[in-house]
Amino acid sequence: MTVRIKICGIVHPDDAAAAVDAGADLIGLNFVPSSPRRLGLDVAEQIATVVAGRVERVAVFKNASWDEIERVTRRIDLERIQLHGDETEQDVELIDYPVIKAVRGADREAAETYPGTLLLLDHPTQGGGQGKAWNWSEAADLIAAGVDIILAGGLTPENVGQALEEIGDLLPWGVDVATGVEGNGFRKDPKRMRDFVEAVRGAEKVR
Repeated sequence: MTVRIKICGIVHPDDAAAAVDAGADLIGLNFVPSSPRRLGLDVAEQIATVVAGRVERVAVFKNASWDEIERVTRRIDLERIQLHGDETEQDVELIDYPVIKAVRGADREAAETYPGTLLLLDHPTQGGGQGKAWNWSEAADLIAAGVDIILAGGLTPENVGQALEEIGDLLPWGVDVATGVEGNGFRKDPKRMRDFVEAVRGAEKVR
């Protein structure tokens, strides 16, 4: 199994192209109003167009109205939707895209609340986009139970190998990084993205 690599919070078309060149499988386009990485539709469309057919494009929302989600999906070509708020199981089921549901930590109750949904496990208290590490080994039980998860929260090129080692013999569906590969102005650093991908692939080989 190959761990999919998602680089989230892309804010510039050049960064999206560099992420693909580095080996990313998915990129995240942020539409959360409170996020410093929030995109306008024009820039998001440019980013999505640059990497069309080369990577999965994921739109990230948090407690967004249906009108807001529709406003984005009408304009931007996407492969997945990521929900980072208090969305219900019914909300997830109504979305006509594959969904990634972000949850706080390795929450078994959440896994039962969103059956069959790909879960992104972020920091238990800090939430997304903060770059805070947590006890990633807690994800092992969910993976062993057959839940598809994306490991997130404070991952960097320096620690992602350790994080994958901590969860044991079973690998997650994917890993997610934003802050850990950034330079100034929330721009993604091409070298750090390459280093992150190489660290993940190196950890896979150890298996």
